[in-house]
Amino acid sequence: MASLSTDVVYDILRRLDGPTLAAAACSCATFCSISREERLWENVCSSMWPSTNREDVKSLISSIGGFRKFYADCFPLIVCKEVTEYQWNGHLEYPEEWTESEYYGDNMGLESISPLDFVSIVDIRYKDKTICTKVLWGIPNANGSNTWFRNCPFRIDLHDDCEGEVTLSVSDGLPPITSMEKERKDGKLWKELQDSLCLSWIVVHRKLKQAANLASWSPLGGQRHWPTDKDFVIRFGSVLPAKDILFLPCQVVECIINMKFRVEGDGVGTTLKLTELSMQLEDMEGAHVNGRNSLLILKEALSCRRSKNYREVVESWHLYSKVQSELKEEKMRNENRLDRLCILSGIAAFVTFWYYIL
Repeated sequence: MASLSTDVVYDILRRLDGPTLAAAACSCATFCSISREERLWENVCSSMWPSTNREDVKSLISSIGGFRKFYADCFPLIVCKEVTEYQWNGHLEYPEEWTESEYYGDNMGLESISPLDFVSIVDIRYKDKTICTKVLWGIPNANGSNTWFRNCPFRIDLHDDCEGEVTLSVSDGLPPITSMEKERKDGKLWKELQDSLCLSWIVVHRKLKQAANLASWSPLGGQRHWPTDKDFVIRFGSVLPAKDILFLPCQVVECIINMKFRVEGDGVGTTLKLTELSMQLEDMEGAHVNGRNSLLILKEALSCRRSKNYREVVESWHLYSKVQSELKEEKMRNENRLDRLCILSGIAAFVTFWYYIL
């Protein structure tokens, strides 16, 4: 290794992907020294996230620490296995009298968080082809004094902002669909979408100089979108901690990223058209988190635990889904008990009434 020139070593390293380059940097002092070159990591990032080829994004990445740090922050996915550690509040207690600041959450740690500081960097790939890239500066319809945004359900919809029409066809490797009836039976298209679609939704906070990937890269699930049989909803996302967030049933939320495709045409000419690309946060009860709490959660997500093991990400999501189902069942049992108590109380009151009448 010592006999190789620096140029030869550089030429070797520039051909590696991110994980291999990181492993090579741990193998010897020469590789470690050369692997610190920003140009190497810029090449790695541009191949994995084509949106980082944009000049404005390059400037952003340089301002938060460079491509090497950006890759280290965004390649590992968020993992939250603390679901069972949080206690569920079956009955949320609200103040009897609200002040204006308490109602709108004006003094709940938002002074240092501005929606304009968040940047979304989104890349969608089908197999080896990039089908959509988007960079969104700030959060739409939000500013520091917008109480409507703070108290309404948080949602970012990027479909209308995607440049041009996003479609997939047989020429991209999509299996031909002779009929939707046959597709319902064999599910070839559905399986192909689950196996070949990849999505990355990176959130950057410019002031904190932190970044994180909120997506799961590969789909976590999905379904055909009722009532039509030509719409497919693919679901990505992650589980995020929501510590110290008031009035949530459990201090963990789910970041849900939905992609919806619609089948157009028949036979060999069949294409898939992207009709929805959105991100929102939901609590354990399936309620959308408002804008105020979402900003706080997104900020905390930038320092969440992460892992390069995709299996851990899936396990985290399955754990969340399991606890969510258990809480829903518990809530239903409590509601049924309450209904029975109300019925028994009504019967007792009815019997007592007629007892005194007679």
